[in-house]
Amino acid sequence: MPETTDNPPSSPRPGPPSRRLLIGGAVAAAAVLAFPGAASARSATTALRADPFTLGVASGDPLPDSVVLWTRLAPDPLDTSSMPSRPVPVHWQIAEDEHFRRVVAAGTVTARPELGHSVHVEPRGLRPDRWYHYRFKAGRHLSPVGRTRTAPPPAAGRPLRLAAASCQSLVDGYFTAYRHLAEEDVDLVVFLGDWIYEDPDSWFTGGVIRPQGDYEPMTLDQYRHRHAEYRMDPDLQLVSARVPFMPTWDDHDVVNNWADMIEPVGRPHPTPDFAARRAAAFQAYYEHLPLRRAQMPNGPDAQMYRRLRWGRTVDLLMLDTRQYRDDQACGDGNKVVCEEWSDPQRTMLGRDQENWLLDRLATSPAVWKAVPQQVPMGQWELDNDPAVRRRSMDTWDGYPAARRRILQSIADRGVENVAVLSGDVHWHMAHDLTLDMEDPDSAPLAADFVCTSVTSGRDGNDTPTSTLPSNPHLKYSLNRRGYLRCTVDERHWRTDYRVVPYVTRPGAPVETRRSLVVEAGRPGLQDG
Repeated sequence: MPETTDNPPSSPRPGPPSRRLLIGGAVAAAAVLAFPGAASARSATTALRADPFTLGVASGDPLPDSVVLWTRLAPDPLDTSSMPSRPVPVHWQIAEDEHFRRVVAAGTVTARPELGHSVHVEPRGLRPDRWYHYRFKAGRHLSPVGRTRTAPPPAAGRPLRLAAASCQSLVDGYFTAYRHLAEEDVDLVVFLGDWIYEDPDSWFTGGVIRPQGDYEPMTLDQYRHRHAEYRMDPDLQLVSARVPFMPTWDDHDVVNNWADMIEPVGRPHPTPDFAARRAAAFQAYYEHLPLRRAQMPNGPDAQMYRRLRWGRTVDLLMLDTRQYRDDQACGDGNKVVCEEWSDPQRTMLGRDQENWLLDRLATSPAVWKAVPQQVPMGQWELDNDPAVRRRSMDTWDGYPAARRRILQSIADRGVENVAVLSGDVHWHMAHDLTLDMEDPDSAPLAADFVCTSVTSGRDGNDTPTSTLPSNPHLKYSLNRRGYLRCTVDERHWRTDYRVVPYVTRPGAPVETRRSLVVEAGRPGLQDG
């Protein structure tokens, strides 16, 4: 029998949910739509007099038969006493239409106070490569309607429309980029870290555009408060309700430039117990993001590196470059390289995660191997004299032996079509990744698409990095805010660098400033 490779026909791509259903129509709909079993749980939720769905809804980590559905009950997100200190039943539904006339799955889950009354539902048995709508009900209150989708089946050659975002500092500006991203025709958003910022004012400029709590979080309640401040943003709620996310954390989700169990020295508010602080930050992160139970923290530890497959087109290998790394070399920061920097044993990923990555790169059956992760993998020489070798010790530039092990494995094992997606530095960038990035004649092995920030660093400017001549494999740079939009099929990977001109006031337009393409089987960035 010949092998079948065609997709089953997918449901039509839906248009945007109506504003009434997504934002304002939930309570009215509750009057005519009943959830099975809701009446029996009414007495347990009579205390929910106010709407508990103030933080919106979200979904994430799609599989061919499943997706994570998320919400958190919080009538007053900034007042932890607004929820009763007891478990609360929450009912959920998934339907093929936004009016819920064709419900395909439903159930009840318990929102527990020990997890901040957050809800993470992992329904099974969904059809692959389908768009669905979902909602929750607690007491008499109905949530906004969210939209999500499942991944294609393993053999499907289905193109992937992917977006990448990172670094959303509330104090640095408005999340206008998300309002535009919500209107993009994308299947999935990979979030590359810095969902929150721990400092009460701007890490970069001082002062605030939009205020957040005047403290640096240390405890679980403080991290919950900070996450709630971010989740209340209407643009973040809009994009979260419209498209599934695959998120990971970076440094500011705990504290700037943390490494393993080490907090950087010289912080304005040193941590009395860093393991306890990390555990609090991890738990609050889990409570506010659409993550699977496999990613639930166990104290200060959590399994964040993981794999999602998009048919035979793309393997997404999400990394964690914070939890297992060696401490930054040379005292951290942007430094001239020192002896410690070149130690061949230094690791960014830890031995287990590095072996996991190398094995999956080499054995993946997918055309493209995508590696979403936190910090740029491409070299960015920070001095106009490349002989000086001044590098960021916090990015892969500070871990050259670890980077070379990965690239050498790609070369030795003949791994084709590797695309890295990076964040952290608040610049749009594009690097050809080679074994020797100081040699302009070194052949490309992979590409590193670096995503700028949503807001961090404020408006920025149109000036590329002044050290482009010192970076022969850096093909593009721009100091503006925005996101990446990628279109991936079995022949090409195309990345559009989407840019907003300002974030310090609302209402900015969006444009594609540059497009770069890699052809399958032919490494090297080209203009799109």
